[in-house]
Amino acid sequence: MTDPDRRAELVATCERERTLWRDLVAEVGVDRMTEPGPMGPWSFKDLAAHLLGWRDRTIARLEAAADGREAPPPPWPSGLDDDDPINAWFQARSDGRSVRAVLDDVDRSYERLANAIAALPEDMVTRRDALPWMDGESLAETKLFGHLHDEHMPSIRAWLATRG
Repeated sequence: MTDPDRRAELVATCERERTLWRDLVAEVGVDRMTEPGPMGPWSFKDLAAHLLGWRDRTIARLEAAADGREAPPPPWPSGLDDDDPINAWFQARSDGRSVRAVLDDVDRSYERLANAIAALPEDMVTRRDALPWMDGESLAETKLFGHLHDEHMPSIRAWLATRG
C-alpha cells in the first residue's frame, strides 16, 4: 500500500467511526445519557467527555505537527500526571455542560481529527519517528479508536443489555 493510501484510509476510518458513534448515541438514547453505568459510576455523557478530552489532545498534537510546531502542553493542570486524575478532570470539566453540547463536540471531533490527519505530510503518517509522542509507532499503525472499542465498548454493551 502506498503512503497516500494510508492517509486516505485513516481519514475514511474517522468517517466510519463517526457513523458508528452516531449509531451508538442513538442506541443509548437521550433518556439514558446521564444514567450511571457505562463506565462504572460515570454516565454515557461522562464517557463521551472523557473520550473527547483525550481526542482533543490528539487533534492539537496532529495540528501542531502539520504546522511544523512542537506539540502543545496538555490541557489539564500541570500537577496531574496520571490517567485517573486526568480523567476525573475531564469529567469535572463537563459537569456543567449539557448532554447535547458534549455530544455535539464529540461528533465534530471526528471531522476535526480527519482534517488534522489530512493536513499531515504523507511521511508523517507512515514514519515511526515522525510523531515523538507516539512512542515509535506510526500514525498509520495505531488504532485511532482502539480505546473506545477495546476498553469501553464491552462495558457499554453490558450496560445497554440491562435495558428492560
